[in-house]
Amino acid sequence: MTHDRQFKERLYGQFARLGKALSSPQRLELLELLAQGERTVDSLANETSLSVSNVSQHLKALRAACLVESRKQGLFVWYRLADPIVFELSRTLRTVAERRLAELERIVSEQFGDRSEAEAVSIKELRRRGRSGDDVVLDTRPAGEYAAGHIPGALSMPVDELEKRLQELPKKKAFVAYCRGPYCIYADRAVEILRASGRRASRLREGFPDWRAAGMPVESQLPGVRLRLRNARQVRRRGRAGAGPRRLHA
Repeated sequence: MTHDRQFKERLYGQFARLGKALSSPQRLELLELLAQGERTVDSLANETSLSVSNVSQHLKALRAACLVESRKQGLFVWYRLADPIVFELSRTLRTVAERRLAELERIVSEQFGDRSEAEAVSIKELRRRGRSGDDVVLDTRPAGEYAAGHIPGALSMPVDELEKRLQELPKKKAFVAYCRGPYCIYADRAVEILRASGRRASRLREGFPDWRAAGMPVESQLPGVRLRLRNARQVRRRGRAGAGPRRLHA
């Protein structure tokens, strides 16, 4: 075997490590959850309806591929994405699937039906509306995810609480609901509830991680998170300017 051939096999072997780590539906879901913020193994197990041991094995595989990192705090181990670019990787996979896999469109249609009823708002449009104060932005994810990071000025309104808290929301305002991503059901459900109550409502086309990845401002209620988010934006700016890669640490 020539030296060039050995190099190619070693090179593509490293790329294949990522492909192998991403080859599990459960691991892709875990990455989407971690894109919202740090989570414990127990929290991830509860969210995905998997056993703690099963989640631990998936996280081990993701960590072996350098896609996630962990820290221990007391009795709990917290996991997070190893780098903002990990979300970009999962989003690219999503985009390719949307463009090339007809089966994906059928599955989404079966789940959501005709989503044209829930007017989709782009990130750019939501930023404009937020500045003008015309719309009220609702974060429909669980409260813990809102605390980890959210769109500035957004109200935390977990979709499971929305019907009970409708009296907190003015009827004459328009609302934009967002959640984890384009296939998260929370925002669609929120739009249905708001419209059934006589309110004007639409949804963000993508999710909070997409907002953050676009370099938009982010607020957090957790100590130390604001610094990491600022560092992540700095890394993206350096990357666009042609700077070399840099590993982030919490």
